[in-house]
Amino acid sequence: MTTQQTRAAAPRPASLDAVLSCAWGAADLTASDVIAATGLTRSTVIEALDALAARGLLRELPNAREAGDYRKGRPARRFGLRADGALLAGVDSGQVHVTATVADLRCVPLGTARAVLGPEHDDPAARRAAVLAAVDSALAAAGRSRADVLALCAGVPAPVNTHGDSPPHRDGFWDRMNPGLRDAFAWAPLVRVENDASLAAVAEGEVGAAVGSRNYVALLAGDRLGAGVVVDGRVLHGAHGGVGEMVAFDLVEGVGAAAGLGARAAQWAAEAVARGEVAPDGRLAAVAADDLDGRRVLRLAAEGDPDALRVVQRVGATLARVVSVLASMFDPERIVVSGAVSAGIQQVVEAARAALPPGLDLPAPHLGISPLGAEVVVTGALVEARRAARRHALDLWPTGAGPTS
Repeated sequence: MTTQQTRAAAPRPASLDAVLSCAWGAADLTASDVIAATGLTRSTVIEALDALAARGLLRELPNAREAGDYRKGRPARRFGLRADGALLAGVDSGQVHVTATVADLRCVPLGTARAVLGPEHDDPAARRAAVLAAVDSALAAAGRSRADVLALCAGVPAPVNTHGDSPPHRDGFWDRMNPGLRDAFAWAPLVRVENDASLAAVAEGEVGAAVGSRNYVALLAGDRLGAGVVVDGRVLHGAHGGVGEMVAFDLVEGVGAAAGLGARAAQWAAEAVARGEVAPDGRLAAVAADDLDGRRVLRLAAEGDPDALRVVQRVGATLARVVSVLASMFDPERIVVSGAVSAGIQQVVEAARAALPPGLDLPAPHLGISPLGAEVVVTGALVEARRAARRHALDLWPTGAGPTS
């Protein structure tokens, strides 16, 4: 999942890591703040602050008096993380859409680029080039370059092992979705390639609908089902990165495939129209076949169309079965419907809650909806990039002037 191109570093005082950790989580800090947080001596803290500033990881800020916060006595020196000294990059490399966002070290976005991939991008070289182009476009939007990137994380719709590679798939799908991206991004010092649903789970736990939970599942449910599984506070992966792959639902009665909720809504609505099971003068029947996607069906249901509502009830019943199986397998306290489909999924979730069987052996998990929408994978990728940067910044700049700017 992670590769690191770190230079060999001489042993360093542990105080540098402790002080940098304090700075990463604070808008600004003084020696007294660090002493209170770490228990280090004042001389050790001051020495570490100066050393980190010399390396380019911290910058000294105006003291309290210069900032307009007058205090008697000698004003304390103030320091802050040099958040703009290096960049993080997060990539959602989906089957059809690619989104790349670059951000500063505090995950504040600086530039974003999006691309739509066509059938020609099933070619591995074409897909790699398109994903790299999206990252370069995001960097250009931020006015920066590849040399500024400290850590990059990319999510793909495939299992990913500890080396950033995906296992072979019977029809080559996983190979096409992860066409050597780890090596394609080798120009970045810290690189992580991860399953997209696992990154959605990271995002939900950090800033989404699972904050504070240690046992939950993030269910990406747009075109296909994918699950990021967190147990006891850890994202599960498995020997090949396959935990959360939904192919098992091919064998579950009432589910029958790993098709996502949006895809099911579109398929079942189209079938109902073709069989004449909808009102001929109704709103669902009036939608052109080429425009009948899951989002349109969900929107019509939200607006009260009875034909679309029947489709939504059926999708909700299927979601209830998926939730029941995931609850039995992983015992989560909550399951979060994530991804772009979450924006219009309220009625599906309500139908699923009503359809959950009452006889589950374990307590039924809370079924919720993500607030992060289509950005959930990119958000998780940036969180993981920030974590990697926080762990390895001092390894990458042991004695130099710090990140480029």
